[in-house]
Amino acid sequence: MKHLLSVCDMRDEVVHLLDLASYFKKDKIDAVLKDKTLAMIFQKSSTRTRISFEVGMNQLGGSALYLSTNDLQIGRGESISDTARVMSRYVDGIMIRALHHKDIIELAENSTVPVINGLTDLEHPCQALADMLTIKNIRGNFNGKLVFVGDGNNVCNSLLLICAILGMDMVVACPKGYEPNETILKKAKDIAKNTNASISVEEDVYSAVNSADVIYTDVWVSMGDEDEEKERLNVFKPYQVNKELMSYAKDDAIFMHCLPAIRGQEVTSDVIDGEQSVVIDQAENRLYAQKAIMYNLMKD
Repeated sequence: MKHLLSVCDMRDEVVHLLDLASYFKKDKIDAVLKDKTLAMIFQKSSTRTRISFEVGMNQLGGSALYLSTNDLQIGRGESISDTARVMSRYVDGIMIRALHHKDIIELAENSTVPVINGLTDLEHPCQALADMLTIKNIRGNFNGKLVFVGDGNNVCNSLLLICAILGMDMVVACPKGYEPNETILKKAKDIAKNTNASISVEEDVYSAVNSADVIYTDVWVSMGDEDEEKERLNVFKPYQVNKELMSYAKDDAIFMHCLPAIRGQEVTSDVIDGEQSVVIDQAENRLYAQKAIMYNLMKD
């Protein structure tokens, strides 16, 4: 794995990365990335991504450099290709939280150091790895069904791919017109043929969550979709994860959310703050997943 731009980039290494993340969670390993520097470019603001990468890099013995678009000439029109070539001379790895997936592709094509996708409009592979680490920690395996409720967004796209790779069944419950990316859905279904996973999309949310082991949701209005807020709040209202919806899942089902969450919209407070919720474990596991990714890509 040269870069991590998509979940597909870690297809052959995802089990190893999960094992490595579990190892980092149990044991603090110092200085394995001593004198290494990670540049972190943020075109979108972040809480978990910034903190987990920065703390993780420090714990591994290296350093992390936070760069917003206001800190870079890229914000004034410098090309992504020039930025990549120059930064490659200074740092040992680049993590970018980008507005557009095409930008991270261009960055990686022109970089001589590893590039990590910290989120784009198409995928969020680091989140997906942390999510699978959470499921592994709690359930012990990937036998069962994960149901993603709501907008077929970047998080949903990456979950489709990683569930297919690991052989976990996944259903996307979403309103018509808000399905996951067609190309990624097809790719997930193709991968699932080799792992015996079931990948599907349903409009009926109650049918979808029936006997679910994991119920997962995300915000209805992501950054960049603010002009659609009124329409989205109306369309997604039937897809709110509440106690009634959770009752259709298995008794021991867990609730997941990548955060930030808006209580009263995509999820009710009694669910996200309830006993079945593992959202804080998810957030913590971003640290270990990120450490595994950085170590795998940046070690000598």
